[in-house]
Amino acid sequence: MTVRVAETKDIDTLIKLRLEYLAHHFGRLEPKAEQALRAQLQGYFSAHLNHDFLAVLCEDSGKVVSTAYLAINEKPANPRFITGKTATVLNVYTYPEYRKRGCATQVLELLIQCAKNMNISYIELSATEAGKPLYEKLGFQVWQQPETEMRLQLT
Repeated sequence: MTVRVAETKDIDTLIKLRLEYLAHHFGRLEPKAEQALRAQLQGYFSAHLNHDFLAVLCEDSGKVVSTAYLAINEKPANPRFITGKTATVLNVYTYPEYRKRGCATQVLELLIQCAKNMNISYIELSATEAGKPLYEKLGFQVWQQPETEMRLQLT
């Protein structure tokens, strides 16, 4: 198994993996939604890959079998993120036949190292119950913010 940071040549693979991940979590995508997602992802990855977005791939004999994404945010600093940079892990996905082989661990370890090299203050993620032990093994902790998280859905 080899682990590497994705490059521009990998955009089609990143789109494929993102759509498979979304279908796994949300169920089969309607054709119209899949088409809209595919177009948005093409534009997003083209504009952001290796700037404020990283993707790491795990390959077995050249076949991508696992991935994770890191979206980097820069905003005015405060005492919780003194560098002004934070990141969110997204799309941790390993094909079922490759699970429990350490692929996701290797992918996340490289993402974490990249984040450290970029002077990111912290990395956050939303964990499923299945993923929680892996994230805890890597040092992630459940964190209670003093504020209440809220969202205004616009679309």
